[in-house]
Amino acid sequence: MSAPERRNGTPPPPDTDPPADEDFARTYAAGYEEGVRSGLREVLQHTSRGHTAQELRILVESRLARLEEEVELKRRSLLAPPRRPAWNSLLRAPQAARAWTPTFGGSTSATLRMGPGRSLLVKEDRPARALEILRASVHDFPRAAIVSLRPPELPGVSKERRLDIVPNGSELANGAKLSPGEIGGHLREPTEAAGGALVYIDALEYLSGEYGLELTLKFANWVVGQVETTGSALIVSFDRRSLDTRELSRLERAFQAVV
Repeated sequence: MSAPERRNGTPPPPDTDPPADEDFARTYAAGYEEGVRSGLREVLQHTSRGHTAQELRILVESRLARLEEEVELKRRSLLAPPRRPAWNSLLRAPQAARAWTPTFGGSTSATLRMGPGRSLLVKEDRPARALEILRASVHDFPRAAIVSLRPPELPGVSKERRLDIVPNGSELANGAKLSPGEIGGHLREPTEAAGGALVYIDALEYLSGEYGLELTLKFANWVVGQVETTGSALIVSFDRRSLDTRELSRLERAFQAVV
């Protein structure tokens, strides 16, 4: 059967659409390129934060272990109806309509709550605002990991849902102190478990005095990267008076938000 003609009697132009195989190859190549770019950007991000080769290996292995799950979630999100992304805002108030504007030296109109993958540095003389955010957010996560010389009370959180890490070893049978690397080892299990963990730290000043600033900064960068890749969250209470302006700036750059 001959091809249909146009009304003016001239035949239609030949079909110029690429074959289906070419469309598939082009789409696959574009997705592959974007995946490689995303992976390399993440490695560069971790490298710029001063991670050692061993830390980079751990971060990459952790991401590879979760890759199949992430791909499946991505596939489902592409098939599902469009919806507003949950990571639209860094910090969310109990009511979505209430936006939060930080005010230094004052109070906020609503208690802040942390979202998955987020990190916050709270500069304060003594843990106060950070504890408010911790208690407002802790029920949004299946577990909490507390790094503190004096672990705070968390009403409504059972012992099974919290892990207390005391760096000076006061709660250990042999009284041994915990180095930043050992603390990181304790944090790995709760953050990498299903649903992640809310991590709270108010002992960076102690770690800096015991192990030096450089190791403490590397530890802070590692924890930030860990919560980002595991869907956990991090709140750090820090006394700005313990560091000079330049050192404090280096610490601030590790976090997604500072108040």
